Amino acid sequence: MENLLREERSFPPSPEFAAQANAGPDLYERAAADREGFWAEQARELLTWSKDFTEVLDFSGAPVARWFGDGRLNAAYNAVDRHVEAGHGDRVAIHFEGEPGDTRTVTYADLKEQVSRAANALAALGVRTGDRVAIYLPMIPEAVIAMLACARIGAPHSVVFGGFSAEALHSRINDAEARVVITADGGYRRGKPSALKPAVDEALAKGTPVEHVLVVERTGQDVPWTEGRDVRGADALAAASPEHTPVDVEAEHPLFILYTSGTTGKPKGILHTTGGYLAQCAFTHKHVFDLKPETDVYWCTADIGWVTGHSYVTYGPLVNGATQVLYEGTPDTPGKDRWWELVEKYKVSILYTAPTAIRTCMKWGAEYPGKHDLSSLRVLGSVGEPINPEAWMWYRRTIGADRTPVVDTWWQTETGAIMISPLPGVTAAKPGSAQVPLPGISADVLDERGEPVPNGGGGYLVLTDPWPAMLRGIWGDPQRFADTYWSRFPGMYFAGDGAKKDDDGDIWLLGRVDDVMNVSGHRLSTTEIESALVSHPMVAEAAVVGAKDDTTGQAVVAFVILRADALERADEAGEGEDVVAELRNHVAKEIGPIAKPRSILVVAELPKTRSGKIMRRLLRDIAEGREAGDVTTLADSTVMDQISKGMQR
Repeated sequence: MENLLREERSFPPSPEFAAQANAGPDLYERAAADREGFWAEQARELLTWSKDFTEVLDFSGAPVARWFGDGRLNAAYNAVDRHVEAGHGDRVAIHFEGEPGDTRTVTYADLKEQVSRAANALAALGVRTGDRVAIYLPMIPEAVIAMLACARIGAPHSVVFGGFSAEALHSRINDAEARVVITADGGYRRGKPSALKPAVDEALAKGTPVEHVLVVERTGQDVPWTEGRDVRGADALAAASPEHTPVDVEAEHPLFILYTSGTTGKPKGILHTTGGYLAQCAFTHKHVFDLKPETDVYWCTADIGWVTGHSYVTYGPLVNGATQVLYEGTPDTPGKDRWWELVEKYKVSILYTAPTAIRTCMKWGAEYPGKHDLSSLRVLGSVGEPINPEAWMWYRRTIGADRTPVVDTWWQTETGAIMISPLPGVTAAKPGSAQVPLPGISADVLDERGEPVPNGGGGYLVLTDPWPAMLRGIWGDPQRFADTYWSRFPGMYFAGDGAKKDDDGDIWLLGRVDDVMNVSGHRLSTTEIESALVSHPMVAEAAVVGAKDDTTGQAVVAFVILRADALERADEAGEGEDVVAELRNHVAKEIGPIAKPRSILVVAELPKTRSGKIMRRLLRDIAEGREAGDVTTLADSTVMDQISKGMQR
């Protein structure tokens, strides 16, 4: 894969930040000297074990690993009870902000009582250790409580994003053979209640093993009711004891299943277990974000339905005893400054969000964050996809006042926890680069033959050694696990992502290898051309695809969203064609003529999944003149109609 863009900017940590940082260069040295010993040390330091382990790693059953296999512990005890026992019961665990403006403060003592009641309520419904429970909830404290209640009794949870359809829910319930569903009447989204319970009813009508539905009241909407099956959450919790003894489980006991596919095809249930997953989540949360649980207020904007909401909303922060913000709604309700209003209100010091959200805020303009005091922020994080250097710079300058470290993190549902990231206080950060594998993690970039590429080269990102939070398989399908992740480069995990090494050997993610374009024999990354477009001061966001071309094999086609002020100027002056010409020439200047887009379409929005990922497959359909394929996973299915009309004009 060609290495096109060069980034010369670098931001070393300030001496003041480095002096107080949790991580130092010694972490890398200790991990390199004794990797297994390093992870054993982290597991013992960050977790409480009811039975200590003597075995660190057993990879004899490769590709399935066992970490800390003969140890025993409980995830909910580690996330809740031990903090109360240590005298931190009055510490706030969750500052909840509902979209309508309602608030709740949940301390660790409150959390212990509510999780215990919920665990007893599930037990009363017949849930036992090893049974699976499906969770289909909005971003409310009950979502975290439900996950921890399942973990408390050793019942693996399967969280399904509240925006998914009844069909998606049905397939996930059946694949996991869930006995109970925890849901709500609805949640609030964009200023109005959005129903959830009807989708559960529709899913169950198709036939499932579900025996009971536990329904949380959030919006007060009228919902259909099936007597004998449906249970009111408030009634069940009121009847349950506030005392519950956590179930002791083996380190390799399943903690959760999380599905990664869309709504079509056989679901791919990623299985994570308990001990290794918790150890790596706690370690990465502490060091990547430089967490100080006594003073920091942490906010990860991810929904509970994605792996980021598992690892960096529920498990990592709570195992570390953090105080965090949980927000139900969207960033533009009731106004486009809602996030920044909450940062100011709760004095958020660590913010972790997605590049697509950052670019959306860029599009809206700096005046929205400019209305609020963001001086409490001291660490900024990025997750979900590669971040363009200019979006990274906007994040640091506009949100972080040009002083906060920005940690660009690479990881996946499958990896369970952050794998590649700068460490604030140690790394001289480069805009747009995840840079280096974390201590105890081994990664490389390989060519087609499986050989490491030299510095300056691009290829396939692989993980070369087992890591504690790694997936333990695909639920019910071990062969698919081996074929999907371990067959391309034997003995190594292939992530499906392209990457390059810069001249210093730092890693830059280039997006999914499926999105690589072959233009006149040059293998070009969509990510680098998108970054070149976003580096133009008029552009807020860009998506690039390769379309068939009789001359070059494939040609570059770009879809761009202009920043609000640039869009106004272009509309007033009638300079649409001039803008396109300027952007095409800008790409040629930044990268080279080979990457110059054949066509650029200015659009109001891009097709994104509900997790914010751009659906380039649909854009490729449009660019090649086909009718767009399945749009059921889009957050807004009307976007494709708007883009199609623009192409026809």
